[in-house]
Amino acid sequence: MTPDGIELRRSTTIDDVRSTLIEVYADVRADQLHLVHYSVERFREQLARHSSDPGWEVVIGYDDGQPVGFAYANTLTTDDRWWRRMTTPLPDGCTQTPTVAVKEIMLCNPWRGQGIALLIHDELLRDRAEEQVSLLVNALNGDGKVKALYESWGYEPISTQQPSADGPVLTAMLRRTRPPSPSAR
Repeated sequence: MTPDGIELRRSTTIDDVRSTLIEVYADVRADQLHLVHYSVERFREQLARHSSDPGWEVVIGYDDGQPVGFAYANTLTTDDRWWRRMTTPLPDGCTQTPTVAVKEIMLCNPWRGQGIALLIHDELLRDRAEEQVSLLVNALNGDGKVKALYESWGYEPISTQQPSADGPVLTAMLRRTRPPSPSAR
C-alpha cells in the first residue's frame, strides 16, 4: 500500500485485467463514448493490439478494492510504427535509444488532482530497463492541462502524429525513464 491508501497492482497478462481496464476506460470516457474514436469497442481493439506488443505491462491503482486508474506501456523497437508516424524529424538517436511507450494513462474523476496518476505512472516505469519514455497527448484535453501536467513530470514535446484517421492529432512527448537524482544535477 502507498501512503495515500492507493494499492498498486502490476500485470503483464491481459486476460487477468482486461475487464478492469475496460471498466475504468468507460468511466473516464463516459462523455465521449458516442464518438467512434473513443468507443469502448475501439478501446477493446486498441487494447488487444497493445497488449500483444513486446514488453506490455500495466499498473492499476485501487482505492479500497475499487479500480481508480491505470497506466500501461510497452517496449518500442527502432522501426516501430510509433516512430514512423511522427510528422517531424526526431532528435538525433531518438529511435536508437531503448524506449518504453506509455500508451494509456486513465484516472477516474474523483481521484484526480491528488498525485495518483503520477504514482501509477512512476510505478509503471520503476523497473523498466528502457532509457527513455514516450507518450502521446491530445494537447486540447482539459484545455491544455493534461499536456502541462506531463510537462511538469519532465516530458518535452518532440513531434506530432495522428494514429487514426478519425482521431485527433496528438503531441508526442519524451523524457528519460527516471529523472536524474538531485545529487546528479
